[in-house]
Amino acid sequence: MTENSDVQLRPIRRALISVSDKNGIVDFARELARFDVEIISTGGTAKTLRDAGLKVRDISEITGFPEMMDGRVKTLHPRVHGGLLAIRDNADHVAALEQHGIEPVDLVVVNLYPFAETIKRDGVTREEAIEQIDIGGPAMIRSAAKNSQDVAVVVSPNQYPGVIDELKIHSGALSLNTRRQLAQAAFEQTAQYDAMVSSYLAGSSGPLPDRLTWTMKKVSDLRYGENPHQKAALYQTSGAGIANAEILSGKEMSFNNYVDAEAAWQLVCDFEQTACAIIKHTNPSGAALGDTPAEAYQKALATDTVSAFGGIVAFNRTVDAAAAQEVSKIFTEVVIAPEYEPEALELLRAKKNLRVIRMKSMEQSRKVEVKEIGGGMLVQTADDHKLSRDELKVVTERQPSEEEIRALLFAWTVCKHTKSNAIVYAREGQTVGVGAGQMSRVDSVKIGAMRAQLPVAGSVLASDAFFPFRDGIDQAAQHGITAVIQPGGSVRDDEVIAAANEHGLAMVFTGIRHFKH
Repeated sequence: MTENSDVQLRPIRRALISVSDKNGIVDFARELARFDVEIISTGGTAKTLRDAGLKVRDISEITGFPEMMDGRVKTLHPRVHGGLLAIRDNADHVAALEQHGIEPVDLVVVNLYPFAETIKRDGVTREEAIEQIDIGGPAMIRSAAKNSQDVAVVVSPNQYPGVIDELKIHSGALSLNTRRQLAQAAFEQTAQYDAMVSSYLAGSSGPLPDRLTWTMKKVSDLRYGENPHQKAALYQTSGAGIANAEILSGKEMSFNNYVDAEAAWQLVCDFEQTACAIIKHTNPSGAALGDTPAEAYQKALATDTVSAFGGIVAFNRTVDAAAAQEVSKIFTEVVIAPEYEPEALELLRAKKNLRVIRMKSMEQSRKVEVKEIGGGMLVQTADDHKLSRDELKVVTERQPSEEEIRALLFAWTVCKHTKSNAIVYAREGQTVGVGAGQMSRVDSVKIGAMRAQLPVAGSVLASDAFFPFRDGIDQAAQHGITAVIQPGGSVRDDEVIAAANEHGLAMVFTGIRHFKH
């Protein structure tokens, strides 16, 4: 709050208080009373203040109407909004106040019905949610904020101390600068609230309605963005996901840490079995399944021990001491898991720069994916397709074995989380080599085999999109693969299938593509 004493101070003589969140309101109102501020209040707030021994006027005394319709109508009245919107230096406005017996209000203290908390509850009905849409609160906030020339508006308990401090400095008055700052925060609050309600109601019209409105809360500034010359911050949109994860130890997360952590978490959440993924620059350097988290990590690491240095490690199971011990052996930027055993957490915390993240939920928060472009945004539903073996279509003369099918399904899942053009070599439950982000699919085939630190012979291959030519199959066959999984759909599918038959490979089509740009 500003301490300027020479910029249009306005004394606070009358305050209207109506809050859903009662935290700190009694102490705040007591401080107002010390400046002889008259307090007007509504319903439960008035009772809370009276029970604390404070003198309060009911809103119905001001409006001449009782609160009605289960509290839906109580402050929507000219005697309320006239007192908020009247410009004190406008003679006509002042005359209207006097003519209609309207008392000016100098301070509004309002926070809104708990709509966000309501819609998060399991089993909440639409009717219950609708009743938590505040009408009178936003109207008062907006009226007061519009007239910040004369009126102050407080929308959060976090603002109480600063307001009281300035009232003490200015003997019961607030400066114009402070009133303007409070007005900006107030409109930010109502915009956020309306966007939240809009998003909730839009959910019933499908994932891509005609209008999309997001509200995001700034959590923290980051040291920088992808590069040191870029500014960055973390914003939250919901209660789930990486942005809401709990950081248990280590340095603060960077922009790139968050991006890679999201990729790692999304990958392991696609497996029902115990899984571990090691991510570098959003691509898996290794991923694996295991009977234990430690085994899954060891197998993931074996794929590429070099690239794992400085990587992001994610588990979809509680991390035990054995897994923590393995992770601690090399430099790792971030570890993500739903939970940690006490001994594991102690081991990981011993690495002071290692960021240890606990996810609050296995729930996947991303219903849509957004990419900003000049002048707008591209929005799509999240790629949440999970392939079942029943969807596989064998297109070659040789049928895949049961072991190959399990390996193909594993490779396909990892491939889904690899940047296009994506090629993944794998065995059952373990990646062997990853070729990611190449302009040519055959180059991804070559790079995946070249980077493999495990034997490629006997592995299977997954491709996120169809092979446009047979050269990718010919190249992979040279390394001794036994089976291929790919979407199919190329105009040269017959040539690609013929190549697989010539090399004695089994090939299955999925009919699903997993481009990741």
